[in-house]
Amino acid sequence: MITAAIAGFEAQKRHIDSNIAELRNMLHARHAVAAAASSRPERKISLASRRRMALAQKRRWAAIKGHLQANSAASPHRLKGRISEEGRKRIIAATKKRWALIRAQEAKAHRAVAKNTAMKRAGIPKAA
Repeated sequence: MITAAIAGFEAQKRHIDSNIAELRNMLHARHAVAAAASSRPERKISLASRRRMALAQKRRWAAIKGHLQANSAASPHRLKGRISEEGRKRIIAATKKRWALIRAQEAKAHRAVAKNTAMKRAGIPKAA
């Protein structure tokens, strides 16, 4: 009986192995089809067209750089992402104020808990 079970499981194993092999072949075939589809010839651009494209890109960059240089002296916001010293000081002051309020609230809560604990130890009932 055990040998029959072993033979049955080995047959199932062979069947599963053949299914895995089929799936792998399908997977490799799919990759081959995708690779063949993506291997189309590249578009040819003439030398004159490439020169026009390069000149146009240079003009665009020149306009951008010229625009930044012209406006950098007039504009108070020189570069995006930079923060002024005044702005940094305002942020620091606001943060300190916020933390001072948080610490005050925590101290108040701590004093209330300490007062209740002291009253409980002394046996004084809580006033309503």
